[in-house]
Amino acid sequence: MSLHSAPKILVIRRDNIGDLVCTTPLISALRQRFPEGWLGALVNSYNAPVLDGNPDLDCVFAYTKAKHREGKSLPGILWRRLLMMHRLRQMQLDDVIIATTSPQPRLIKLAQWLKPERIIGFGDAKGLDVALPLDSADRHEVEDVFRVASIYGIDGPPPPCRVFAPVAVTCPRSGIPGTQSEPAPTLEKPLRITLTVGIHISARKPSQRWPAERFAETIKTIAAQEPVRFILLWSPGTEHNPLHPGDDTKAQEVLNLVGSDSLCVPGIPLRGQVTVIARPTRTLPELIAALAECDALICADGGAMHLGAGLGLPIVCLFGNSGAQRWRPWAVPYHLLQKPSFDVADIGVDEVVNAFNALKADIPARAP
Repeated sequence: MSLHSAPKILVIRRDNIGDLVCTTPLISALRQRFPEGWLGALVNSYNAPVLDGNPDLDCVFAYTKAKHREGKSLPGILWRRLLMMHRLRQMQLDDVIIATTSPQPRLIKLAQWLKPERIIGFGDAKGLDVALPLDSADRHEVEDVFRVASIYGIDGPPPPCRVFAPVAVTCPRSGIPGTQSEPAPTLEKPLRITLTVGIHISARKPSQRWPAERFAETIKTIAAQEPVRFILLWSPGTEHNPLHPGDDTKAQEVLNLVGSDSLCVPGIPLRGQVTVIARPTRTLPELIAALAECDALICADGGAMHLGAGLGLPIVCLFGNSGAQRWRPWAVPYHLLQKPSFDVADIGVDEVVNAFNALKADIPARAP
């Protein structure tokens, strides 16, 4: 089949945050290939903010998974999903791309219901019109998904991931005693901040969770070298929440260990103090907005790391039991630390600080 110059293409990626970030290079390449075409994405309400403000897309369709409904009526969710699918079916799509690099029989059935001219996906499942082979090549997730581009005559390596900061997102108070969100006091002799460094302490996998005391020691060691401002980022809530465990306790421990003289407000540090902005991120747009304030990021492998890469941040990343070759930051400067034990608890503070110092040459200077 030969596509015309303005096809209607729908990309489906309904899994995790990082997976969707790793699909944005394909979306960007499709837009460059078909500037006059219609390009849409079908995602879920959990990962949809990854695509907010993305100029490569004409429309983003998001539905709520039952496990994410958080008190919303299940019949209402299903009805809105049906209306959305009916709208997509009426669009008479040329291609539906199932951009998940594993067999997806349920998504194939969904795509068939939309009645496009072609369904493109991975594997040999029945129902695919164009099937890309599953193989064991040691590729990055971006490269694996980007194999779809060859179907459209797109050559060359994948471009960088693209994530766009919200225009206006108000980040809430931390809820931790002693932290504030008001402007910093005016200082008579302020030190010039050279960098703003994001420190993201939350991780879904236990093997990715670096101890609070090491985050605190890393902050103090880097701050002793030069006037750096830190934004402490974490998923808020109690660690005992079975659905969405949070790291309020861990964040409090980090702040306590950094020292009671820490200035936990936005601004310029006083001499002898460490500037730490406590920033719990209750929503994905809040996390993206906070990361956009940073010049560099220190974090474990996970969604925040891929968002940082999509924003162009140099990254020191701590890998536990996950594939570094497949999930490393894409197309940004980075230093990756992973131990043979595949447990981040075995990574030392000195290793993280040395990696950050080695990364500083790649951090672009921010305009005054």
